[in-house]
Amino acid sequence: MGFCCFGAFDSSEKKSREQEEEIGISNVKLFSYNSLRSATSVFHPSNKVGGGGFGVVYRGILRDGTRAAIKILSSESKQGTKEFLTEISMISTVRHPNLVKLIGCCVEDKNRILLYEYLENNSLSSVLLRSKGKGVHLDWPKRVTICMGTASGLVFLHEEANPQIVHRDIKASNILLDGNFHPKIGDFGLAKLFPDNVTHISTRVAGTVGYLAPEYAMLGQLTKKADVYSFGVLILEIVSGKSSSTAAFGEDLLVLVEWAWRLKEEERLLDLVDPDLTEYPAAEMLRFIKIALFCTQAASNQRPSMKQVLEMLSKEVNLNEKLLTEAGVYRRYTSQHTGSVTKAKKQSNPSVTSNHLDSFQSVTSTTILPR
Repeated sequence: MGFCCFGAFDSSEKKSREQEEEIGISNVKLFSYNSLRSATSVFHPSNKVGGGGFGVVYRGILRDGTRAAIKILSSESKQGTKEFLTEISMISTVRHPNLVKLIGCCVEDKNRILLYEYLENNSLSSVLLRSKGKGVHLDWPKRVTICMGTASGLVFLHEEANPQIVHRDIKASNILLDGNFHPKIGDFGLAKLFPDNVTHISTRVAGTVGYLAPEYAMLGQLTKKADVYSFGVLILEIVSGKSSSTAAFGEDLLVLVEWAWRLKEEERLLDLVDPDLTEYPAAEMLRFIKIALFCTQAASNQRPSMKQVLEMLSKEVNLNEKLLTEAGVYRRYTSQHTGSVTKAKKQSNPSVTSNHLDSFQSVTSTTILPR
C-alpha cells in the first residue's frame, strides 16, 4: 500500500519514504501533521468526539474526502520513531470485522497521531449511556448484536491475533458503532505504546474504575480474564442502560456489578433491564445477565474464556448457577494509592477445573461450567 502525505509534499513525502525504507513497513499510511491540522480545522473543539487515557479523538475529513477519526496520543508515549512505527505496523495487520481499522499515522517531531476509520454512530457510551431522550433507541436485537460482535472481536484478539492481544480497557467508550449499530472494538494494542506505570493503574483508574478486574487493579495481574471481567460489566451496561462507573444503585449506593448480584440473590434479575426496553425475550435476557455474572466473578480462574462466553451467548445452554460466586469489585478511595476489593463471600468450588468448557456437545442439554 502506498503512502499518502498531504501538506508540505516535498519534505513530508521524502521523510515518509525514508521512514518506510528504514523500518520496512508498507501497510501503514503516513500523514503530515499539517494535513491533519487542516482535516480537523486546526483540531477545533467542535470536532472533538472523544478522549481517554490514550489521547483525544477528533473527526476529520482528509484531502481525498475520506472521513477519519484522528487520535492524538498523550505525551506519555515516549517511544522513538522506529519503535513506534514498528508497533503501529503490527497493530495495522490485526484485522477483523469487529475491530476498528487503523488507516494511518503521523510521526513528526514529538507528535504521535493515529488515524482510524470513522464510524457514524460514535461509541456505545454516547448512544446508550448519554443519549436518553435524544431519539436514539437501541432495541434488544441491536443490543444482542453489540454483545455478540464485541465478544467475537475479543475472541479474535485473545485466540487468533498474532501476537495475541489483551485489550486491558474494554468499556462502552471503546466500543464504536457503525451506521447499522454493528460494534467495533477500538484502542486494541495501544497499551504497548505506553509504559505500564502510566496506562491504567496510576493515571487511568478513574476513567475505567467500573470495569477493572480486581486482580488487575490491585495486584497488576494482567491476563485475558481481565478482559472477560470488563466484558461482563459491559453486558450489564447494555442490559440496564446504566453506567458502571458510579455507585448509584439501591440504598447502599452499590456499583452496577454489586447491584446485579443483589438482584440475583433476591430472584428479581429482570429488574435490572433498561426501562426503555419494552419488548425482549425474558429467557434470553436472563441468560445474558447470568453470563455477565459468570464473567465478573472475583476469582479469575472461575471466569470463562471469551471463546466460551461467545458460545454461551450464541446458544441456549444450561448454566450451572450452583458454581456461580459473587463478583469481586474494585473500589477506589480518594487517595490515588489505595483501593479495596469486595471479594466473593462464597469460596470457589475446588471441583471446577480448566477443562470444563474445552468442548461443547449438545448445548441444549449440556451444563456449561465456567473455568
